[in-house]
Amino acid sequence: MASGELNSALHITTDAQCNGKSKTSEDQAIDSDVQITCFTEDLHDVTLHFQIIRLAKQIYVWIGCNTARFGHLYAAAATPPNNAVSVTSLIGGSSDNTGSGIARRLVLKNGLNIVLACNIPKDSPMVEATAERKLVEKLRNLGYVKATPEGSRVISAGS
Repeated sequence: MASGELNSALHITTDAQCNGKSKTSEDQAIDSDVQITCFTEDLHDVTLHFQIIRLAKQIYVWIGCNTARFGHLYAAAATPPNNAVSVTSLIGGSSDNTGSGIARRLVLKNGLNIVLACNIPKDSPMVEATAERKLVEKLRNLGYVKATPEGSRVISAGS
């Protein structure tokens, strides 16, 4: 294939805002169907980095804990006939399931397929819970997760 046959261009940008404390780069639109958001949250002893890529029918999320390491990669989707959520580990060992629960709950909250990469240490359930809470809060602000009425809970099988 000759280089002249390509109809699209790859745009690589660096965003200085994502390197600061609690800074957000909102919705860098690459295409009408793709939106990229990245932000950083500084907690007491850890720094959580997030990148959200919203595609037409799925969301890719990366959560970094103190480093930019990729970590484990999970895919989660609702499966017929009863829309139960299936999660599989694409990269990483099966003994460390940190992140698989986040991916499963995100599918339950928004109904879209989720691909989630995270490097949260497996012995840090409080960091995982905080990362999920910050992520869901951002997804809700972006309109990717429906807000639940005050006082009600999303009930899922196996929670």
